[in-house]
Amino acid sequence: MTTTQARTEPEQAPGAEPHGEHAAPQKTPDAHDAHTAHGPHGYSGQKDAHLKRLRRIEGQIRGLQRMVDEDVYCIDVLTQVSASTKALQSFALSLLEEHLRHCVAAAAEEGGTELDAKVAEATAAIGRLLRS
Repeated sequence: MTTTQARTEPEQAPGAEPHGEHAAPQKTPDAHDAHTAHGPHGYSGQKDAHLKRLRRIEGQIRGLQRMVDEDVYCIDVLTQVSASTKALQSFALSLLEEHLRHCVAAAAEEGGTELDAKVAEATAAIGRLLRS
């Protein structure tokens, strides 16, 4: 934010709804909203650990930016890219396991179309992970 913006844009109280041209677009309900109605997600119990892990990965990515900025040897940058990729893959697998243990298991108890939908959803997520 520039100093001009800081002086011309009114301060907003913490937790207040944004308004004007900077307001976020209104979210319309979709299929993902149905997931939030079921309560905490499988990863909720490990949320702090997941956030810590993601911050560590974020630091690795910033390290990559720094390496490129400092013209570090390409093989060294590629080694760091590989480490960052493995860290994200490991995080994704952990999240997927929690999804299977919590969301899919809960759907299995309900049975019917809910189980079919959760299995299809998990299968699609696994497919995306394999293609990445």
